[in-house]
Amino acid sequence: MKPSYLQLSYLQVGLAALLILINGAISLALRLGLGRRLLLAAIATVVQLVFIGLVLQWVFRLNRWYAVFGIMLVMTLVAGNAAVARTPFRSPGIWLNSIVSVWSSSWLVAAIALFGILHVEPWYSPHYAIPLLGMILGNTLNGVSLGLDRLGSELFAHRAQVEALLALGATRWEAAQRPIQEAVRTGMVPTINAMMVVGIVSLPGMMTGQLLAGVAPVEAVKYQIVIMFLISSGTALGIVSVVLLTYRRLFNKNHQFLYQQLRERH
Repeated sequence: MKPSYLQLSYLQVGLAALLILINGAISLALRLGLGRRLLLAAIATVVQLVFIGLVLQWVFRLNRWYAVFGIMLVMTLVAGNAAVARTPFRSPGIWLNSIVSVWSSSWLVAAIALFGILHVEPWYSPHYAIPLLGMILGNTLNGVSLGLDRLGSELFAHRAQVEALLALGATRWEAAQRPIQEAVRTGMVPTINAMMVVGIVSLPGMMTGQLLAGVAPVEAVKYQIVIMFLISSGTALGIVSVVLLTYRRLFNKNHQFLYQQLRERH
């Protein structure tokens, strides 16, 4: 029986990979100096995807909870670290804050999806658990990274204002409220923008994959709606969590701004 999707040969994949030459030509024509980075990025893409493909093939075949749990744990740790690596600001406990925020928000939302919405049996079914968590993690780490970046830049730019408010008797929350609001708002904007144009301007990855696999469009849409709201809630929870945890590290109980603990990475 033939599969309902078109199987790609290695030749076809190789032809698609050659499209990176367009990027290289643009870099060369405009003297952007991105040739080396483009080459490394292309190699990294192939190596990482082939590696994860082989790992997932093994996990799918094994179909044991500990293998799925291990993959999910590694994905979470990588996402938490990647979120911090993308921001130029550092503060005490930022790595732990990021990992805890990404883990708690993504796993909570994924659990709601697996147990409360989809009723997957068993819950550790790798065909559901890993892709669902992966999509939530990918978007959450972007939101966390943007939130941390904006919080750091706001506190740097408005240090005088924050300290003036504290000197006038404001609590640490009152002094930091505006930077916190801006950080959370910035982190959530990409997700909101994506929700505004989904289906009209763009067809998300999961929906596209299901359509290519031969799933009925309406059924693919149902899944994509669920995914969009899972991503939205997971991202929002992750951003709020990391921003508040970082805020508590930078303002002590005596309502003092510990500015010296916030530094910019060069």
